[in-house]
Amino acid sequence: MKARGTAANSTSNESQGFFHPDSTLPRQRNYIGGGYRDAASAGTFESRHPGNERVICEVEIAAREDVDRAVASAARAFETWSRKPGAERGRILQRAASILRDRNEELAQLETLDTGKPIGETRAVDIITGVEVLEYFAGVAQSLHGHYVDLPPAAFAMIRREPVGVCAGIGAWNYPIQIAMWKSGPALACGNTMVFKPAEQTPLTALKLAEIYTEAGMPDGVFNVVQGASDTGAALVDHAGVAKITLTGSVETGKIVMADSARTLKNVSLELGGKSPLIVFADADFDNALNAVLSANFYSSGQVCSNGTRVFVQRAIYEDFVAALRGRTAAIRVGDPFDDATQMGPLISREHFEKVLSYVEAAKASPARHVVGGDTFDQGALANGLYLSPAVFADCQDDMVFVREEVFGPLMAVLPFDDEEEVLRRANATHYGLSGAVFSRDFARANRVATSIQAGCVWINDYNAVPPQIPFGGYKESGLGRENGLAAIECYTQLKTIYANLGDVPRVY
Repeated sequence: MKARGTAANSTSNESQGFFHPDSTLPRQRNYIGGGYRDAASAGTFESRHPGNERVICEVEIAAREDVDRAVASAARAFETWSRKPGAERGRILQRAASILRDRNEELAQLETLDTGKPIGETRAVDIITGVEVLEYFAGVAQSLHGHYVDLPPAAFAMIRREPVGVCAGIGAWNYPIQIAMWKSGPALACGNTMVFKPAEQTPLTALKLAEIYTEAGMPDGVFNVVQGASDTGAALVDHAGVAKITLTGSVETGKIVMADSARTLKNVSLELGGKSPLIVFADADFDNALNAVLSANFYSSGQVCSNGTRVFVQRAIYEDFVAALRGRTAAIRVGDPFDDATQMGPLISREHFEKVLSYVEAAKASPARHVVGGDTFDQGALANGLYLSPAVFADCQDDMVFVREEVFGPLMAVLPFDDEEEVLRRANATHYGLSGAVFSRDFARANRVATSIQAGCVWINDYNAVPPQIPFGGYKESGLGRENGLAAIECYTQLKTIYANLGDVPRVY
């Protein structure tokens, strides 16, 4: 997931060097009950910087006993946190947001160290767009309410909106701290407590978020962080004390989580993958469409679930558009993510790098036209990192493997089309349904196409703009439930009906 931000929103302090590519951190522990706790087992895993594959630190793995402690801590905290007035919960979230803004530069550098994303991105987007969600739900917290139904002549009903209980949040590695805030913000505002498991590739910034929540005055146990891979996540999904699971991840992982949650009928929200269509009509503003297509494919090295990686361009402008893509893509600066001039950094891990490279090789072996990019860096300063130049392939066909499947890397597929009916049929011929976009100066047509795209979030003449006031989530196999906006309240609350009789109960027997 990605929400576009601007550097003007950040509290940048570029002169302060908190971290660098060779930074080494002490062993990281789990955060349970308001502080760091030693894990019950001796198991650890390594966190590595993708820019040079150096080990940043060892991280203690949460055993099932640690998960039990975290859930128990969250359950105890729920008893008091859920009863606090919404205004008080909102004030604590607002204080946390203020601290996060003040520490934006430090947290951005830590996120760059952990993810390999360019510092220009993390400084402008990753922390700030999470903070904006906290600020939004801090305001929403005191407006949460149920409603009253009059049932004359002698009854009425109250419909209360209540928190669900202990929520387990499972994050993804592409936007670690943002996702932690996107999940915890609405959950905590509604009176729930949370045990959050970051992705094992990016374990660091969720711990800082936990520290900041405590500093802001959040009671012990309201937000806990447990570390590990699939076993830790499975322990949360299986836990009888967890009422809700909220996951950002792959479709395959989402299906496993949903199936496992069914054993205890947990409430589940899933924000999963996509293979989104971005449709450019011949009458579109050429430069705006070009800017959007590039951002929608190469931001964060293409590691964004909502990216518009199937680029449909109307035939009348097709060759001009491909030529413009070639020049602009070739000019993208791939480099050290701590360099302010870098526009695209490395991929997240060796395993993911090899996966993306296999799709690039499949594209090169296909009948598609190789326009530019898809090269590795075997020499020079980037040779030790997981770098891949952004790639564009034109004349793609809908059934090509890299066109059908989610690559999650800097690989763009460009496909020509002739008319509206054709492009809609092809755009919707996928089991994904996360997002999409249409570019056209004809607003009637743009609106008609946007309405017909089978996806949960569709943009007209823009891409990946996700302010906190609007819901984000998918159709079909791209997920269930919504992040952000008032729709997120439905995911973190449950309704209780209280029926009150003011008269006599009739004698039936």
